[in-house]
Amino acid sequence: MDVLTIAYIVGITFIAYLIGSFPTGFVLVKAVKNEDIRQIGSGSTGATNVKRVLGTPAYLFVMFFDGFKGFLPVMWAKYLEIKFALLPEAHILPVLVSIAVILGHSRSVFLKFTGGKSVASGVGTILGLYWPIGLITAGLWVVLTYFTKIVSISSMTVVLLTPVWMILFNQPVSYITYCLLGAIYIVYLHRDNIKRLLAGNENKIRN
Repeated sequence: MDVLTIAYIVGITFIAYLIGSFPTGFVLVKAVKNEDIRQIGSGSTGATNVKRVLGTPAYLFVMFFDGFKGFLPVMWAKYLEIKFALLPEAHILPVLVSIAVILGHSRSVFLKFTGGKSVASGVGTILGLYWPIGLITAGLWVVLTYFTKIVSISSMTVVLLTPVWMILFNQPVSYITYCLLGAIYIVYLHRDNIKRLLAGNENKIRN
C-alpha cells in the first residue's frame, strides 16, 4: 500500500468521524429549549434522552437523522473504495468509516468527547454495509422496544445479533469483525443501563 492510498484512507476516515461527531440531539435541545441535554436524564445526547425533553417527534427525528449519519458515510466509502481501488477486496474502508462514525457519535469532538450510545448511528452503518441486515436489525429493534418498553434491552439485543446475521448471510470477515467489536463497544456504553436493569429501575419508553 503506497503513501497516497494511506493518506486517502486516513482522510476519509477522519471526515467520517467528524460526521459521526455531529451532536444532533444536543443541537436540537439547545436550539429549542436552550438546555444542555447532557445535564438531563441519562446525560446521553441520543434520541431516547431527547424524548424526555422534546417528546416523540423530536425522538423520531434524532433517531432517523443519527441513522442517516451512519448510513451516508458508509455508502460514500463503498463508492470510493471501488473508484480509487482502496483495498476493495478486503472492504477495509467501509469498516474503518463505520468505526469512525460510532466513535464520533459517542465521543464527539464537538462535545469534549461525550455523546450518545451509537445505536442509531451504528444501525445506520450496518444498513450501509449490507442493507438486508440493517433492515432486520431496525425491524427487530422496533418489535423488541414495543414489547419490552425498554430501549436499552432492545438496543443491546439487536447489536449483539448483528455479527450472527453477518455470518448467516455470508458477509465479509471485516464486516463480521466490525459488528462483533461494535456490539461489545455499544454494550459497554450501556453499562449504566445494565446496572439499572439489574436493580429493576431502568426507565421505560412508555407506561
